[in-house]
Amino acid sequence: QVQLVESGGGLVQAGGSLRLSCAASGRTFSAYAMGWFRQAPGKEREFTAAIRRGSDFPEYSDSVKGRFTISRENDKNTVYLRMNSLKPEDTAVYYCATSRVQVGVPLSKYEYEYWGPGTQVTVSS
Repeated sequence: QVQLVESGGGLVQAGGSLRLSCAASGRTFSAYAMGWFRQAPGKEREFTAAIRRGSDFPEYSDSVKGRFTISRENDKNTVYLRMNSLKPEDTAVYYCATSRVQVGVPLSKYEYEYWGPGTQVTVSS
């Protein structure tokens, strides 16, 4: 049984930083791409960042590019999302997910198979 658990969310002032972690179990972690998505109240869940199984050429949404950094430690079965220069519009529940296939780096939420319960990030102005 695949399990993903996010941590590291919280309340931060605009301009601040947070690092989210996602611990995975129940699957060969290193064989799959990992993604971070976020969902603000009343909005669709949207792609934020993703990383290939080999950690090269990560992908970011335009809204976070240059501020967020995704990374992974395969020996710890963990993926991270470092968030700098946070803005109030970054407020959302952040979810990590593991892809359905072992190739590429999907950008669509429909291409991810397992999800964590999410962690709340609130950025105050």
